[in-house]
Amino acid sequence: MRSRYRLALATTSVALAVGLTPATAAATPSSGVTGEILAQATVGNQDYILRKITIAPGGTTGWHFHDGMLYGIVTEGTLTHYKSDCTTDGIYNAGGTIVEPSGNGYVHMGRNIGSTPMVLHVLYVLPTGSPLSEDAPAPSCTLVAGVRD
Repeated sequence: MRSRYRLALATTSVALAVGLTPATAAATPSSGVTGEILAQATVGNQDYILRKITIAPGGTTGWHFHDGMLYGIVTEGTLTHYKSDCTTDGIYNAGGTIVEPSGNGYVHMGRNIGSTPMVLHVLYVLPTGSPLSEDAPAPSCTLVAGVRD
């Protein structure tokens, strides 16, 4: 009898714990994005990484942020860039440059809404050992140029 009581109590405790755990918003994965590291070096406590990013037509980086600064130049196609309020904060054609500030206060997304691949060369300046980007949940807004991702 006691073992049944303990099993019922344990099962109820687990069910309550799972049911009461707050849900977290899901990150938005990239789609149609490939990247190739062209060069990298560490100087002091900073990683410098040069990367070629290609976004296929209709592709997206997903919502994300970076732990350091990024400096980029579009070499092919057009990059459409969105802030976390879903407004467009830039449309960058070939030859256009972009600077992305660091930190989770600058959640953003890049998309290729064109019909040809978009190629971006980016210099990441990150704290040593940091990931290239960190996924972020989709904001609760609607993209100005289309359906919310």
